[in-house]
Amino acid sequence: MKKSDGEASGWPLPREDYWSTPFAECLLKQLDLGPGLMVLDVAAGGGIPAFYIAEKVGPTGQVLAIDLHPAQAARCRAMQGSHMPWLRFEQADLRALPEDLPAFDRITGNIAFMFFRPDRFGALKQLVGFLKPGGQIVLTFPSLGTFDSIWRRVDEEMAARGCVVERQRLAEYIAERPSAADARRFLSDIGLSRIEVKEWPLEIASGPGREFLNHPLLRGGFLDDAYECFDDPRLAEEVMQAVAGDLLRMKPLVALRCAMSGWKAAPGGAA
Repeated sequence: MKKSDGEASGWPLPREDYWSTPFAECLLKQLDLGPGLMVLDVAAGGGIPAFYIAEKVGPTGQVLAIDLHPAQAARCRAMQGSHMPWLRFEQADLRALPEDLPAFDRITGNIAFMFFRPDRFGALKQLVGFLKPGGQIVLTFPSLGTFDSIWRRVDEEMAARGCVVERQRLAEYIAERPSAADARRFLSDIGLSRIEVKEWPLEIASGPGREFLNHPLLRGGFLDDAYECFDDPRLAEEVMQAVAGDLLRMKPLVALRCAMSGWKAAPGGAA
């Protein structure tokens, strides 16, 4: 992730990451950064875009990047080494942050809002409580409509096989996905201002069969949820094998990158 010859940034977004980086680009379009800011990055994962943000706020700023999984934080610390000591990676649950945590100028989370379950509004409201007056929160997530062509094909195959319970579970899973409208309503109900919620499409390439079923972006968090609709693993495999062999009817495989941004009112009412 560090600078190569001819690059202006020491910690650019990695070009080889075809999921986190495109979402981070949307986040950074919305995020107002500058030297000296204190930033909290939640569900930081592999450090995209925490490293980039830390470079932008510089040594007069601070970035605390948290993730639920201690191994993720450890990997990021190993990658960081002695660079940018104002950036810290720690293990923490964004839904249960310590009350004595300081307030931040910016709160971010790349592909984070999907992890705010089961009470997304409650988790978001709690997080905004750590935002300074006049501060900004920006989160990205794959919004409702992501990979709709896949879900239609899975539902069709379930219907053809008489999978009543499995179809109901699939419908509930899809309905649970947050939409851009949900994000806008949540930010408004919390009382934030200068709200912006935007979506950008992202097409994912895949081959049929096992390449589709084991696709590193489609499997984790998406196809796995389809498998979990079944009690019978053999039936699940039959259905998903049939779906995977019908890739042409599902193309293009399109994710919707959503970036939600809002500002907390400063004293006197200005954001």
